[in-house]
Amino acid sequence: MINLTKGNLFESTAQAIVNPVNTVGVMGKGLALQFKERYPENFKHYRQAFETKELTTGKMLLFEVGEEATPRYIINFPTKKHWRGKSKMEYIEDGMVDFVKLIQTHDIQSVAIPPLGAGWGGLDWEEVKACILKYLEPLEEVEFWIYEPK
Repeated sequence: MINLTKGNLFESTAQAIVNPVNTVGVMGKGLALQFKERYPENFKHYRQAFETKELTTGKMLLFEVGEEATPRYIINFPTKKHWRGKSKMEYIEDGMVDFVKLIQTHDIQSVAIPPLGAGWGGLDWEEVKACILKYLEPLEEVEFWIYEPK
């Protein structure tokens, strides 16, 4: 089930929340900075993935906050290569393929998703939303909360 909403992503009760990141190990502004401040262990995990060259567009980086925590998981979704650069639709498209695999592999039942690449990344939200919906619609058993721009 797909729900379009507005509001504070961090108030979600979803099992997983998505953090839009770059691939250079920096969470310096926007939503990523808020994730860094709220979940410092996720930031350490992200930095380690950068240092070991595991961080790349098209590939999700999963962090487990805790089995009983809400959210249980943070899904770091690379939407741009460098923090100074812009997001590209191909990064969203490639990322959605891996995102779906990750959801299925880890049996994640609910996910809160921000407007990927549509803030500091500069992408058109309607185009991004269409891409996200294309990949999520077949996953009828999972509850998705898509947070639209304010």
